[in-house]
Amino acid sequence: MARRGREAALKRAREKARLDKREAKRERTSAKQADEPSTEPVDETALMEEFARLSELHEANRITTKQYDEERQRIFSQLGIETDL
Repeated sequence: MARRGREAALKRAREKARLDKREAKRERTSAKQADEPSTEPVDETALMEEFARLSELHEANRITTKQYDEERQRIFSQLGIETDL
């Protein structure tokens, strides 16, 4: 009877070690994904051209200031520029 208890305890210990290892791997993977920059390359030239067109539309009063600010924020965000809006 004592043998069975010992075997069960060893089995529980192996299972716990396996689950701990799995959880550690999950944490490493999620940390690695959080540290990696976006995999999509940013086409800075195209974004700057889009911003120039956006500015022209705003100056010509063809879009509202709110639309201009929203689109400008989106473009700057993609370029990695922080703004105070």
